[in-house]
Amino acid sequence: MKCRFCGSPLNDVFLDLGAAPPSNAFLTREALGKVESYFPLKLYTCATCHLVQVDEVQSHDALFDDDYVYFSSYSRSWLKHAEVYVDMVTERLALDANDLVIEIASNDGYLLQYVAAKGIPCLGIEPTAGTAAVAREKGIETIESFFGNSFAMEFAKDRRQATLVTANNVLAHVPDLNDFVAGLATVLSRGGTITVEFPHLLELVEHRQFDTVYHEHFSYLSLHTVKDVFAAHGLEIWDVERLTTHGGSLRVWGCHAGDKPVLPSVSSLLELERVEGMLTMAYYGGFQAQADEVKNAFLEFLLCQKREGRKVAAYGAAAKGNTLINYAGVRSDLIAYVVDANPHKQGRWLPGSRIPVVAEEHLRQDRPDVVIILPWNLREEISAQLAYVREWGGRLATFVPSVVVS
Repeated sequence: MKCRFCGSPLNDVFLDLGAAPPSNAFLTREALGKVESYFPLKLYTCATCHLVQVDEVQSHDALFDDDYVYFSSYSRSWLKHAEVYVDMVTERLALDANDLVIEIASNDGYLLQYVAAKGIPCLGIEPTAGTAAVAREKGIETIESFFGNSFAMEFAKDRRQATLVTANNVLAHVPDLNDFVAGLATVLSRGGTITVEFPHLLELVEHRQFDTVYHEHFSYLSLHTVKDVFAAHGLEIWDVERLTTHGGSLRVWGCHAGDKPVLPSVSSLLELERVEGMLTMAYYGGFQAQADEVKNAFLEFLLCQKREGRKVAAYGAAAKGNTLINYAGVRSDLIAYVVDANPHKQGRWLPGSRIPVVAEEHLRQDRPDVVIILPWNLREEISAQLAYVREWGGRLATFVPSVVVS
């Protein structure tokens, strides 16, 4: 296998989680009687460009099909994040009715609804049929397609280039980084801006966030690597922000090279990555042991609860939870069920572990002893929502980067 950015041979293993089903491939009752598809979940670090990436690339169709059940609008904190971003970027770039905003991987219109409300022309590009349909119900024009340079060339020819192109948590999801970023350059107008958000590899390593590894995430990114990928396609990063979303993310502001002055924030973060050692291969060694330590603590806790006769449930049927559960080999004898606010997941079963997904009312009635918050990045939001669990003496727990029970 070769690096999907620079083409160098990949020999250095960053993390090996064995084989697992796609984390968002939730099972219907009919599917319980069928064999699931498992794929290797193994990451390598490129010794040349330090891009961390999955061993094998599964087809988009296998991971983002018409039954895809991730809908962004079921997270209140993510909706607020989108609304605050739109207010900020509209003012910063002085966007108005003469501009065009494009969001790539626009999901259910969670972000563009705020753009449209300001009277700014916008459209989404979203490959999954279910989420695209919900966006259209909100009045958001949505093109049902994967994004790449061919799509961008046709769009720019038939429509027009965009003043703002935004792509949240999609850069890590594309198998062909070069084609995707070339498409960004093609669809962006001169003087326009690209904003891209992605989980920061530095945070993943420093906080042992191995559960953010799953098949839909083809790449794990540093600012250094993204800067090099952008530069290869005539783009330049002119600003960068550190965000708290998804356990620690970056928002990169890009443009055509030379279009905007580069702010000191860029060199400052590049220097931080250098000082932390991200330009050396030694930085990427030893992460397997960190992941195993988290997994073992998780499994030991569950086994202890089982021995002592306590019932354990979980909240949040998120992809990261499926990674943790499947790597630990946990089944419904240790976690009875998972609660999720998304009705598209309720009445289904987690991939691999086949733990049932239920509505929150089931939790209120069942009153388990422990509720594990699987999307630990939303611990504060979910803990407030589940405060009533303590009324019957129940406890809340998270396991990344370490065990916290309260």
